[in-house]
Amino acid sequence: MRIVEQFISYIQAERRYSPLTAKAYLRDLSDYADYLHGTYGMDDLCKAETPMVKSFLVSLKDKGLSNRSINRMISTLKTFYKYCEREGLVEMTPMFGIKNLRQPKNLVKFVPESDINNVSFENVDDYAIKRDELLFELLYQTGMRKAELIGLKDVDVDRLEMRIKVLGKRNKERFIPIGRDLMAMIAHYQQLRDERFEVHADRLVLNDKGEEMTPYFVYNKVHKMLEGVTTLKQKSPHVLRHTFATHLLDEGASLVAIQKLLGHTELATTQVYAHNTIEQLKKIHQQAHPKGG
Repeated sequence: MRIVEQFISYIQAERRYSPLTAKAYLRDLSDYADYLHGTYGMDDLCKAETPMVKSFLVSLKDKGLSNRSINRMISTLKTFYKYCEREGLVEMTPMFGIKNLRQPKNLVKFVPESDINNVSFENVDDYAIKRDELLFELLYQTGMRKAELIGLKDVDVDRLEMRIKVLGKRNKERFIPIGRDLMAMIAHYQQLRDERFEVHADRLVLNDKGEEMTPYFVYNKVHKMLEGVTTLKQKSPHVLRHTFATHLLDEGASLVAIQKLLGHTELATTQVYAHNTIEQLKKIHQQAHPKGG
């Protein structure tokens, strides 16, 4: 549909949504359009009414989708119809009065410090080994996202100020301080990288061919590193981001400081780590105090 194509172009060009987010929005709107066509014989999304949207959401629930997935769909439709209002395609959004479903508060998953310390690498000057070690330490010591790591360039490393410039969501820049050991690790890796590849992609961390890493490449590396040291079901780069924030909070860092380091727009997004720490304290109290049970 033309309007959907225009909307996807809008969120990428003006709202600066990532290609992955745009792809998810397109998939949601395609499912929505299929439902309207199949149930109501309607091909114009701009003519949909609130009862139709509610019926669609109920159908998602009947299919067994979680409240979290349905809330994502609601968010997609709200953003889409807000765009339609702005363009004068609808007089009033059919999303009026539709609220998100309640979601259970899941504790953030993180790797305990003792397990993090068990992640080890061979002490040899092999490019792949030093690259994997740097990949892991950058994620754990900075809390950057997978996409932010992939996009890092040499010029983003400021040796004088001891910090790294990260390009986050919607092209928002932030600076993350790093320690001397990590800075030395970066310099050593760069030397090995440049010796191995005379010509390579304009990125700090590269794959085995001297090219930009893919999201799957990074995920696979982290999963293998964590596989032998933690029983967590989820062993992803994002778990290291959670681990970074949780360990900072455990050591006394403020939520505001963690918010800035993670690049969260709203403090409420960062507060999930506070809830996580409180729950951990409750467990410790129950296990350790004579009357904790």
